[in-house]
Amino acid sequence: MARAKKPRKSYHHGDLRNALLTAARQVLEERGPSFLSLREISRRVGVSAPSAYHHFPSRDALALGLAEQGAAELAEALAGASRAGGDALLPYGEAYVAFVRANPALYRLMFGEGFPGVSQYSQAIRDLRLRSYEIMKASLEKRLPDARLPVAALFLWALVHGLGLLLIDGQVDTGATSTDLVHQILKLAGTGLDDPRP
Repeated sequence: MARAKKPRKSYHHGDLRNALLTAARQVLEERGPSFLSLREISRRVGVSAPSAYHHFPSRDALALGLAEQGAAELAEALAGASRAGGDALLPYGEAYVAFVRANPALYRLMFGEGFPGVSQYSQAIRDLRLRSYEIMKASLEKRLPDARLPVAALFLWALVHGLGLLLIDGQVDTGATSTDLVHQILKLAGTGLDDPRP
C-alpha cells in the first residue's frame, strides 16, 4: 500500500512587504548596498523569491522601498524635534545627526550610495527635503529676513548632513563626548545665523 504524501508546508506571511524591508535593512547595515539581493532577503524571511518579486520586482525597487522607509523615519524624528518648542534649530540638528549615526548604511542609501537613482526618483525623499526645509524655515523666520532663508536653510542642511557623514565614516575622533561635540558644533553654527540688523 502506497504511503499518503505529506502535504507540502506552505508559508504564509501577514505583512510580507514589511518583513522583506526589515530583512533588507539588516543586510544593508551588516554588509552594505552591494549585498542587497532579493534571493538572500527572501531566504531570510522564509519565502520564495517569486513572492518577494511580487512586492519588489528589482533590487532598485527594494532600495527605493528602504530609502522611503528611512525618509519617513527621519521626517518623524525631525517633526518630534520641532515639537520641542522654542528655538528648534538645535533639537533639529541633534535629531538629524542622531538618525544618521543610528542608521549609517540606510542614510547613505537614502542619498544614493549604491543606487544613484534613489535620491533622485523617490517622492518620499523629495518630501523629506521639503519637510526638513519647512521645519528649519519656521525657526529661521524668527531671526532672519525672508531673503536670507533659502541660503541659511541650505547651510544648516549641509552642516548636519556633512557632520553626520564625518561621524559615521570615522573621520572625527570624538571619544566618549561625541554627543556633546555635536551639541557644541550645532550651537556654534547657530551664532552665524543671527540677524545682523540693529
